[in-house]
Amino acid sequence: MAQPEENPQSSSYKTILVLASSPTNGARLRLDQEVREIDEGLRRSQHRDKFNLQAKWAVTPDSLRRALLELNPEIVHFCGHGSGEDGLVLEDDTGKGQLVPIPALANLFKRFAPRGLECVVLNACYSEIQADAIAEYIDYVIGMNNKIGDKAAIKFAVGFYDELGAGWSYEDAYYGGCDAIALQGIPEEHTPVFKNVKKNPN
Repeated sequence: MAQPEENPQSSSYKTILVLASSPTNGARLRLDQEVREIDEGLRRSQHRDKFNLQAKWAVTPDSLRRALLELNPEIVHFCGHGSGEDGLVLEDDTGKGQLVPIPALANLFKRFAPRGLECVVLNACYSEIQADAIAEYIDYVIGMNNKIGDKAAIKFAVGFYDELGAGWSYEDAYYGGCDAIALQGIPEEHTPVFKNVKKNPN
């Protein structure tokens, strides 16, 4: 069966920048497992030679900005804590949580849209509000409309990148991530939300 024409992965090389943050004064997350399973899935995939996975750990606001400059990724994947309207939780220089305001994050990604940034995945609790702001500038954005458990977050990431590695579109990958949650019997498959402002302007 022919693949959909929308598929942006079929003919170009993509750098995936994974930003991991789990401050010492917050609940510990299994971020190493999430990154490892994404990497293993991509290595087994049909299009493994078209993806370059780069992970940055204990991400601070400065290291976030520098990683974007250094790698100029097509895909940014954040795994960590979210705080809804208060912003995403990165780390300060001592390893404790530091909130990044929504406008600052959206403006940062806005600058990288013309440089090739296509997709942002916010695999963090209550991150839909950040996804809405970022989607004003980035074509494909995923956030979470509620709290999401560790296992569901990992399964979503695995399903999402399995689909990308098989050559399918960002939207297909989103549904693949939701399917991966549901197939495990985890009742959180409706927590991830997909933002494509160009396709759904309303």
